[in-house]
Amino acid sequence: MKLAVLGGSFNPVHLGHLFLADTVLSVLRYDRVVLIPAYRSPFKLAAANMESGAHDRLELLAASITGDPRLTVDDCEIRREGVSYTVDTLKNIIRRYMPEGKPGLIIGDDLAVDFLRWYRSDEILDLADIIVARRLASAEINCPFPHKRITNEMMEISSALVRERIESGGAWRYLVPHAAKTIIEDRRLYGFSGEARSAADSGAGSARKTIVRVEETVRENLSLERFLHSRNTALLAWDLCSRFGLDPALGYLAGIAHDFGKTLDEETLLDLAKSDGRAISKLEKKKPSLLHGRAAAILLRERFGIHNRDVLEAVALHTEGGADMGPLAKVVYIADKVEVSREKVDPALRKMCYTNEALDRILFAVLDQTVSWLRSKKLELSGETFRLLEKMKEPVPKS
Repeated sequence: MKLAVLGGSFNPVHLGHLFLADTVLSVLRYDRVVLIPAYRSPFKLAAANMESGAHDRLELLAASITGDPRLTVDDCEIRREGVSYTVDTLKNIIRRYMPEGKPGLIIGDDLAVDFLRWYRSDEILDLADIIVARRLASAEINCPFPHKRITNEMMEISSALVRERIESGGAWRYLVPHAAKTIIEDRRLYGFSGEARSAADSGAGSARKTIVRVEETVRENLSLERFLHSRNTALLAWDLCSRFGLDPALGYLAGIAHDFGKTLDEETLLDLAKSDGRAISKLEKKKPSLLHGRAAAILLRERFGIHNRDVLEAVALHTEGGADMGPLAKVVYIADKVEVSREKVDPALRKMCYTNEALDRILFAVLDQTVSWLRSKKLELSGETFRLLEKMKEPVPKS
């Protein structure tokens, strides 16, 4: 997969950021752009409230790209804290995402002027292909280093302008994505003091509207860390479905919803699981948290009217697996276990997702590592997981 990286303060994200990412995807044919909010930008060391507002900036970004599998948000710089140096971020992204070839690094021509003065700029040039985008209306800037230049249209929007408009009560709402506007109003960020938004639009409508509605609900109910895991699972499920001839939208829907039951208490989990017609094992009674997938499947059916059997099976079985699970359930099981935000995942497993390996060979490799980890922690193996493992030990074709 060809990746490009767009970092910045995103304080807040605005349409210019997303338009630039869209231009890179369209013009240079990258598969995905990773948006990375800085914890403390080396170019804005004097900026106020950068660290304290990091969580809000991250969530504004995450909310702004709902339903678009070409974009993702990574919180590596915020988790790392300190000054966010590009060279460290690139090494982190390359290690976890394993892109095809060098990732693209998108920078504005206003920053490109002094690029060779950046911290360890020589290493950055070794790690990434520099993509220079137009930010300045003046004559073309000389860039004495290897780079690709895009002649993107310039949008007269900046985060500083948005902040100023919000604080002064000026017009700003259509300078930012709708979801970001909603969060800014609800949380009264950047000095907002006007009327809060009206009620959200209702109705499921098309499949895309259903996905957006589910994703917004998941984001509002899960912790931000858990939501990012869910979205990374959805993205990998999308990629795997695209590769194996399955409907990517169904993979994305199952992936984004798979942990929807994580916040439920044990009594609710048990009550919901009883309604799916399957028995509750001794292990599940002892550890009801294992039922969160089954509970999420019930919630998808009851709250969102989703009756697609493959989606519901994939959500229900993502924790323990199942000996007779279908292709979509296998995809979501894999995606949940190896998506990029999970630490200590064997890079070979992630690489298998983008090679010519058969789906069942990937599943067996992921399952084998999962079972080994459970046994190393002396955790009990569920009957479903054991039966799946035994079945997967049968010979599997290489392609």
